[in-house]
Amino acid sequence: MWKDATEMAEAIRDKQVSPRELVEDAIEKIEAENPRLDALVSKRYEEALWCAESGNFAGKSFGGVPILIKDLGQTQASQPSTFGSRLFAKNKASQTDNYVKRLQELGFIILGRTNTPEFGFKNISDSSLHGPVNLPADISRNAGGSSGGAAAAVASGMVPIAGASDGGGSIRIPASFNGLIGLKPTRGRLPAGPGPYRGWQGASCHFALTKSVRDTRNLLMGMQTCQLESPFPLPLLDEDQLTSSLKKTLKIAFSTESPIGSLVSEDAREAVYRLVKQLEVLGHEVVELTRQPLDGIEAMKSYYIMNSVETAQMFDEIEAGFARDMKPKDMEIMTWAIFRSGQSIPAKVYSKVLQDWDRYSAQMALFHESYDLLLTPTVADIAPLHGQFDLKETLKDKLLHMDQFSMNEQQDLIWEMFAESLAWTPFTQQANLTGQPSISLPTYQTAAGFPIGVQLTAAKGREDLLLQVAQQLKENGLI
Repeated sequence: MWKDATEMAEAIRDKQVSPRELVEDAIEKIEAENPRLDALVSKRYEEALWCAESGNFAGKSFGGVPILIKDLGQTQASQPSTFGSRLFAKNKASQTDNYVKRLQELGFIILGRTNTPEFGFKNISDSSLHGPVNLPADISRNAGGSSGGAAAAVASGMVPIAGASDGGGSIRIPASFNGLIGLKPTRGRLPAGPGPYRGWQGASCHFALTKSVRDTRNLLMGMQTCQLESPFPLPLLDEDQLTSSLKKTLKIAFSTESPIGSLVSEDAREAVYRLVKQLEVLGHEVVELTRQPLDGIEAMKSYYIMNSVETAQMFDEIEAGFARDMKPKDMEIMTWAIFRSGQSIPAKVYSKVLQDWDRYSAQMALFHESYDLLLTPTVADIAPLHGQFDLKETLKDKLLHMDQFSMNEQQDLIWEMFAESLAWTPFTQQANLTGQPSISLPTYQTAAGFPIGVQLTAAKGREDLLLQVAQQLKENGLI
């Protein structure tokens, strides 16, 4: 009945519907759809109904609107927080983080937590703790990752909006597979902390998956912050920037080539080509790139080194908390391999990686002096089949014995471990390294009816430009 979260909030303000009615409706949809999709891993219905009855939603932009949050970060005091890991199957959060606090300040009512792969390492959601998340349009396929449960929940109509996070495409990838809008904001745009403020050295950030441009815009307006206590403070976007129409024509660069040289499906290419023609009709200058702005393979290798080191540090804390060493049986094989590979990387190598990220950011800042936006496919193909990226037994054995290999050999194994899945989603990671905002938009469907998103990336701090173009596409019936 309601198009999106913005319309729900308006209906509550106009007393067309009560928060309790919306919460009850969402619960009914969850109970009907979740057995088929496995999108939720924990529920808080009683608390949500109590909040709907007793909450004061006056003056709150999303007052009384039901929402789900991701079971990876996005902590809420006394609620389950498993990270998709068997180690934390019974874990409950000790505090509510700043991201969730801001959602509550905006008036959202939290109904539960969504499924994610272990520690968010994959572009699909298939944790051994909670099981795979099914694509609503075809349950033989995975809904994507790491915000797969969030995407399935929104795509199936359980809720109009769901919390998500993105450390290498984890908002944009499932947005593409599920036909949703997925914005990864600029590094530092959304509330972080308390405690860790630089998830994956700033590569990872939180936001949401939505069905409408205005929900994305209104949520960003309400969620944005300038945290001077964090390492990445960012000037706020003003309301006019976020709500005004596009006032100029743009120069947009595009490419359909994978930054790592892998195959890109004809449908993914066609999604971009069609949008290029439509953007030209709207008056924009669109130029095909003859070379990639960054060395994609070098950038991905630096990403894997970062991930290895950050995971090793994370497990130092986990081992201290459990007062014992971790063993392979404690986690999935991919997690074990990443964890152990981080033990052998010298500080000077990690320092060089972070310097490289600064260099990539500078290169992209220079790129955006010539081009307002970069257009690519979001992913190389439609949602993958369950089991499509399963590892070979010979590789699993090597990963299990990761400590027997040198640092370079370990990183080669990490590359091999992710090779097939990375080839499916090679376009999203660079914006995480550089800190730029990037959005996946649902402008294309294959002949079989599966969506493939297109990705637009802007200079740091220019979410307004992404949303203005998205609104222009919406007004012309292209989204």
